[in-house]
Amino acid sequence: MDVHLIDGTYELFRHFFAVPSSSDANGQEIGAVRGVLTSVLSMIERGATHLGVATDHVVESFRNDLYPGYKTGEGVQAELMSQFPILEEALQAMGVVVWPMVYFEADDALASAAANSAADTRVARVLICTPDKDLSQCVVGTRVLQLDRRKDSVRDEAGVVEKFGVRPRSIPDYLAVVGDSADGFPGLPGWGQKAAALVLSQYPKLEEIPKDTRAWNSSIRGARRLADSLFTQWDDALLFRTLATLRLDVPVFDNVDELRWREPRADFEQFCQRMKAPDLLRRVKAAAARLAVS
Repeated sequence: MDVHLIDGTYELFRHFFAVPSSSDANGQEIGAVRGVLTSVLSMIERGATHLGVATDHVVESFRNDLYPGYKTGEGVQAELMSQFPILEEALQAMGVVVWPMVYFEADDALASAAANSAADTRVARVLICTPDKDLSQCVVGTRVLQLDRRKDSVRDEAGVVEKFGVRPRSIPDYLAVVGDSADGFPGLPGWGQKAAALVLSQYPKLEEIPKDTRAWNSSIRGARRLADSLFTQWDDALLFRTLATLRLDVPVFDNVDELRWREPRADFEQFCQRMKAPDLLRRVKAAAARLAVS
């Protein structure tokens, strides 16, 4: 079996900016929710059997306690934020497993679910459905993969190396020195993407980088400048790496069988009526009927 793990936060943002505005029967903005539900249903119709969706129920997480500059919900449109709880409820009513994150982030839930799924020998592939660079650290060979559904492209371990110049295990170290503007931490001065890739391809973890630049590979230019930047801001580098390292201890599921989609709950019809989406209800019922006779 394949397991599909979906970044619900990314999907909601993507659909919010891609689909026309639409209100439900109560006047609530619902366009992005309806778009995500239709997108997840299309995966089921194409054969996805085991899937789960992770969302950021709130934007802030434990990382905000570690670093005051970490991303917050400030500036996110109210019309978008208001759709998160609706999406979570609607997906659950559709019969899909949802992990709404409060203390952790959605990325942590996806990382934990990927590790749990990969531990089951029945699972052929784990497909983490997001283009988010943070999740590249979870890629393992050709078994745990990233799937960019918008571009219909799959990134395996070789693809991570091709894109970033480092292996998946070095992605947190890479982000620590390069920085991540989306998450709100700056990285270290002088450490661009090329320099980080060159150094970390030779020394995969920050602790493995020699303090004495005479021991560095001769192909690394500006070694003294990079070393000074790293070792004079060592504590910041370790903090940024902690921020970039996804947690694997989120309680997501005990058995991968819990992710199998079978049918919607009885109240899904009410959600479809509220969203004025009769075609969505028809398609979900049809998918469940096909599954029942297969």
